[in-house]
Amino acid sequence: MSGWSQLAEEALYTEALAGDKRRAVSGDDAGQSGERLFGASVRLQGVHKSFGGKKVLHELDLTIRPGQFIAVAGRSGSGKSTLLRLLAGLEKPAEGRIEIDGRPVSGIGRDITVMFQEARLLPWKTVLDNVGIGLSGNWRPRALHVLGQVGLTDRAGDWPGVLSGGQKQRVALARALVRQPKLLLLDEPLSALDALTRLEMQQLIGTLWQRHGFTTLLVTHDVSEAVRLADRILLIEDGKIALDADNPVPWPRDQANPEFAGLEKRVLERIMQTNGGTADESISVQLRPNSGRAGASRGDRPAGRHFA
Repeated sequence: MSGWSQLAEEALYTEALAGDKRRAVSGDDAGQSGERLFGASVRLQGVHKSFGGKKVLHELDLTIRPGQFIAVAGRSGSGKSTLLRLLAGLEKPAEGRIEIDGRPVSGIGRDITVMFQEARLLPWKTVLDNVGIGLSGNWRPRALHVLGQVGLTDRAGDWPGVLSGGQKQRVALARALVRQPKLLLLDEPLSALDALTRLEMQQLIGTLWQRHGFTTLLVTHDVSEAVRLADRILLIEDGKIALDADNPVPWPRDQANPEFAGLEKRVLERIMQTNGGTADESISVQLRPNSGRAGASRGDRPAGRHFA
């Protein structure tokens, strides 16, 4: 999918949040408590998807338990984002069946929210109003409550243009959570952030997932991020799931834990094996804290070094 097509798709999704009253959650319904919610179950069976004659997903089968945090890794073009768009109802499979809580996916569902690589905030609306897009009734107390959960209560009246990249993504996260989703889909939402901000956002997302219990699927090129956040990691190759690994490291996950390094190594080795032993430029791994740097991104890795 081209960059312009992806931006157009994200814009359409934002418009759907604002205009589709089927998704609207009233302030009274949303409440302000920090109660743990129940995540959605997900089931894909025999899913096929092609673009321009090229098979992206082929006979893909997947079952996700309610409340699981799944990370989907893989090289560029492996079908990670296509899987996410299918679950979001932004794409339809050519063949196969996709069910959320036992119901077929047909369009954007009320219980599903997406965070994209860009925050996609509306510049003419305040932070609070961006969080409240699509809500009805007395939604402001709930929106303020969720802004508090992401640490931005004091920025509620600000315009998006004065926020940092990390703050914008916090607003996007609040906009997703205010709808109390049963399924949260994360399409590399932290990829453009600096290393330290990215680590902070990872901690925040993980903490809120633990607190609320929604099912989460994260698409990422960062293997360390996958191991840090997810309790199950999938690797897609040739349109199928080539690796399905449970994460043995308890939350909050410590990179110094030998099991963390072991799982990270297992995923990286499988990715390199797929590429004939050559590292994919799109795949990154954050450096260990004792290496003197908090993390590495695509732009600041030394030439020729893609893994730590």
